[in-house]
Amino acid sequence: MTITAPPYALTSTILDLAERIGEAVGRVEDAAVRADLLLRRANRIRTIHGSLAIEGNTLTEEQVSTILEGKPVMAPIGEIQEVRNAIKAYEQFPRWNPGREADLLSAHRVLMAGLLDAPGRYRRGGVGVMGPAEVHHLGPQADRVPHLMLNLLSWLDSTEEHPLIASSVFHYEFEFIHPFEDGNGRMGRLWQTLILTRWKALFAHVPVESLVHARQSEYYQAIRDSSARGESTPFIVFMLTVILEAVRGFGATDQVSDQVSDQVGRLLAALRDGPKSATQLMAALGLSHRPTLRRNYIRPALDAGLVEMTRPGSPTARNQGYRLTLSGRVAG
Repeated sequence: MTITAPPYALTSTILDLAERIGEAVGRVEDAAVRADLLLRRANRIRTIHGSLAIEGNTLTEEQVSTILEGKPVMAPIGEIQEVRNAIKAYEQFPRWNPGREADLLSAHRVLMAGLLDAPGRYRRGGVGVMGPAEVHHLGPQADRVPHLMLNLLSWLDSTEEHPLIASSVFHYEFEFIHPFEDGNGRMGRLWQTLILTRWKALFAHVPVESLVHARQSEYYQAIRDSSARGESTPFIVFMLTVILEAVRGFGATDQVSDQVSDQVGRLLAALRDGPKSATQLMAALGLSHRPTLRRNYIRPALDAGLVEMTRPGSPTARNQGYRLTLSGRVAG
């Protein structure tokens, strides 16, 4: 088949943003490869929360974290299902090939399981994107969707365009085609992350979706501007701006987490031979300031679910009222 390239223009702004992202990626890439469990978990929560919040999911980051831990939350069943599906999708997505249609359909089945009658199947009717008082976009006729998606995926699989640009073009074109009955927004964002992760592994941990949520009105405006111009250039500029901000933010977060993760690692090592009280931990870690133990060692480890705290029935000056032990998933 003849592959038709989507319309877009490589402006000086786009090329400058791509270069700046590359420089920012280089500065944080080594640290990202060493990203600890605490950082990966926190950013995965932000990613899932941000992408679903754009679609109207009202759960908080704290509730997403609770679901990620496998604990119950009080919330609408449908919204809980959305979070569970997204958790599963982001766990599985490294095995998917972004240019393979079967993987795209499989991803949609995971994301929309229990939410649609036929997830993982292209829509068979018309679809539109509604604004407060008007229709912002009408998707192409349903009978054109398979051909349009085949062309888009074939272009993605064969293009020599930089992944930063190719992923943004794909994201826009995917939203324009709107191939599924529902879930198109979260699928488009997931697939752009997948494309970027194939380029640089650190994007599995960079919460781009969280920043898209923070700039949601600009996100939709960029889509509308691109549709009005008949090319994805405005959307590319928007996405590259967000990606640059996300990478820079990730680098700043990682500089802080490097120290925290080293301290948490020392705490876990100290607990390998059994539970310890605060006094015992202070001695094992060579600390003299108890608030430092709580703030830099214990609290991050508790938040990441790496340790568990128990309080004896009769606190003494020696045990300070609690003992720490490794959580089951670490000890196991």
